[in-house]
Parts: sequence; C-alpha cells; structure tokens
Amino acid sequence: MQLDQQFSSKHSKTSPVKMRKKALHAKGSFIVINDKGLHTRPSTELVKCATSFRSQVNLIYQDFVVNAKSLLGILTLAAARGSRIDIEAAGEDAEVAVATILELARNKFYIHY
Repeated sequence: MQLDQQFSSKHSKTSPVKMRKKALHAKGSFIVINDKGLHTRPSTELVKCATSFRSQVNLIYQDFVVNAKSLLGILTLAAARGSRIDIEAAGEDAEVAVATILELARNKFYIHY
C-alpha cells in the first residue's frame, strides 16, 4: 500500500515539461549588384556571414537550391549581375540571418573594386 501511495504521489504532481522552440522561418531576396556577380570574393563574404548563424540558410537561383554556408554551392549558381537570389532560413535566428545577408548584399558584399 505504501508503494502505491508513493507511485501515485510522484505521478500526480505536475512534472515540468520542456518546451521545444518552434523553428522560425524567414525569406527574402536580393538582386546581385556587384559588377562581376557572385564570384569568389563576394561568395566568401556571404559564406562567412551565413556560418555565423545557427539556422539552416539556403539560396535559391533559377531551379538551384544551395546551402549558403557552402562556398562551392554558391559558386555553382554562377549568378551574374542582375540575378535575383532568394533566401530561405529555418532556425532560431532565421530572421536575423536573412536580414543580415540582405544588408550584406545591399553593401555589395563589402567588395570595392
């Protein structure tokens, strides 16, 4: 009888429930305004920026989807000046990641020729 009382008293109390953070999603797009497009130098800046976030960040151009944390992936897009690149991010810092990448693109990836 004592065991039953211990069991019921342990499980009748409200146990703390761990809440999982909902994965946030964010989207955006930018036009490549660099004279030479997304070549190695601006792509490297983009990768450095994307890797600073925990979220999964993808770039979409035409029918290609690449990881924004992959230099080779970005280079395979071969995005020239005037190309429209879509950004999709999923994770706890997705909104900040997209906003920061958009700001980077507006500043020509900090590349000055």
